[in-house]
Amino acid sequence: MARKSLRPHLNQIRTWTRQGRTDAWVAHQLEVTVLQIQSFKRENGLLEDDQAAEASGAAGFADEIDLRAEDDALIAVELEAAEKARLEAEEEERVRREAEEAEGAKAAPKRRTRSRRGKAATGPLEGTFDHGEEGYGLWLDPAVSDNPTYAEHWAGHRPVTVTVEEDQIVIRRAE
Repeated sequence: MARKSLRPHLNQIRTWTRQGRTDAWVAHQLEVTVLQIQSFKRENGLLEDDQAAEASGAAGFADEIDLRAEDDALIAVELEAAEKARLEAEEEERVRREAEEAEGAKAAPKRRTRSRRGKAATGPLEGTFDHGEEGYGLWLDPAVSDNPTYAEHWAGHRPVTVTVEEDQIVIRRAE
């Protein structure tokens, strides 16, 4: 990693040090190594006495450690845990709904599950609009394939027209 001048960042580094930010965090923010931050802090008198003793021991360490990969790994683990929790919550909700439907089926006669417009009565489905490196995409909830209207009118590849408005994106089948 090429040496980068930290002098323009002196006041910001001083503020972060007073806030108790770690050298690894500061290094990540400024895209430099921890050793560069420690050296800069030592040269500019930003270290407290106990930190100065620790830094003098670390100054002899020749290898530069890049903690960004570790940060990325920790973030990936957190995202995976959040996704797992979301899936578990969805599964619990699905089981709860099925139990309520089964209980309701015992108590009441069968009702129509569609509204007049043909939409399933279970409510809106989720989707994600993705604008990644390879282009744009729309990712729909897998449950959309269970929707009879979707199966009848939208399944497969269909040409569409797209209208982009301030608060919505409208997708219509091209006729």
